Amino acid sequence: MELPIVVGVDGSEGSLRALDWAAGEASRSALPLRIVHASLWERYEGVRPTFDTGRPAEQVLAEHLTASAEERARLLHATVRVGAEVVPESAVSALERESGRAAMVVLGSRGRGRIAGMLLGSVSLGLAGRSHCPVVVIPAAGPGVRPEPGRVVVGIGDSGRPTAAARFAFARAAARGGELVAVRAWRCPARETSGRRPPTESPVDTYRRRAERHLDDILAVLDATGSGPVVSRHVVQGPAHQVLIEAAAGAELLVVGVHRSDGRPRPHLGPVNHAVLHYASCPVAVVPDIR
Repeated sequence: MELPIVVGVDGSEGSLRALDWAAGEASRSALPLRIVHASLWERYEGVRPTFDTGRPAEQVLAEHLTASAEERARLLHATVRVGAEVVPESAVSALERESGRAAMVVLGSRGRGRIAGMLLGSVSLGLAGRSHCPVVVIPAAGPGVRPEPGRVVVGIGDSGRPTAAARFAFARAAARGGELVAVRAWRCPARETSGRRPPTESPVDTYRRRAERHLDDILAVLDATGSGPVVSRHVVQGPAHQVLIEAAAGAELLVVGVHRSDGRPRPHLGPVNHAVLHYASCPVAVVPDIR
């Protein structure tokens, strides 16, 4: 069964950016695009439309939003199969349900909530922890530098096998005909650098070499045939969130994972995911790795 790319729209500038990105990804991947407007989005974000017509305001808004979004997507990418639906649910509930039968869900980092200064909206933050498929959050503003075409960055953690996030990033880079930048952040505990007797190899060198070997092992399994995208290895000492945010400058996409040992959604994301969702300058994909 061919799963669609789902994009949530609410009429905000951020959702239009998300729609454009999702339409481009659907065209690149030859997948259908499904546009979803949750008619209770305004209640969830804390605002309501103020205009008045002969019909319920939310119905008028929903019909206008979905029709405009469909037309915009078709004008951008004429070959993409586009469908749209209005669902009478809150945004997180609707998109979480959609995520169970989607290739990915795309949405803007902020909707039309009343706290305009928030870096990350309640819908995007809530869905990132609950989705059953990858969630791509599009930043509210464009990047400070022009993205390098096809560049996809992925964080490689401690798992001894390629995670769902690594496989997703690999596929996105391949679809773009671009470059996969695999980032392994590492740190040497302070207590291991304070010994009095000089070892044959410093603890810092030992941890760096371990990180390099781990990354090489993961990539060897990830691209076993050697026919995938060009891969760059970045092994950097420092906090994972900082290393990833810096590596993502100029990228088209940053991919991180969220682990679920019991297979159930986690309403709270870890500190690394929180940081990259708030501060990365490019779109961020949060990919669930269910074990």
